[in-house]
Amino acid sequence: MKKVMLVAFNGEDMCFIHVLLNGLDMKERACDVKIIMEGASTKLIPGLEKREHFLHALWKKAKENGLLEGVCRACSNKMGTMEAAQNAGLKLLDDMSGHPSLGAYMKRGYKIITF
Repeated sequence: MKKVMLVAFNGEDMCFIHVLLNGLDMKERACDVKIIMEGASTKLIPGLEKREHFLHALWKKAKENGLLEGVCRACSNKMGTMEAAQNAGLKLLDDMSGHPSLGAYMKRGYKIITF
């Protein structure tokens, strides 16, 4: 089984839609796929949680399928969305000076793809 970590840095909805779509597609193809939200992408969380947001259904499906590995603690703090991330049930990742360590995921066999 392929292991893939999709890491979103970009804070644009039209970029993040591709993270969600690819994550769900890989899951359907029996990949062990996870999503990490880093950088400016963390500012999307409050909007994604709202039912009226055009990506809410994909976001919800990704969460229900266990694709959301977590959110960068340092970046969500800087973007003012740490509380929204916690309220959304997302894990805060901080094992590398407040940020998620991609090297730790590589060591566990994940291929890293950034958006």
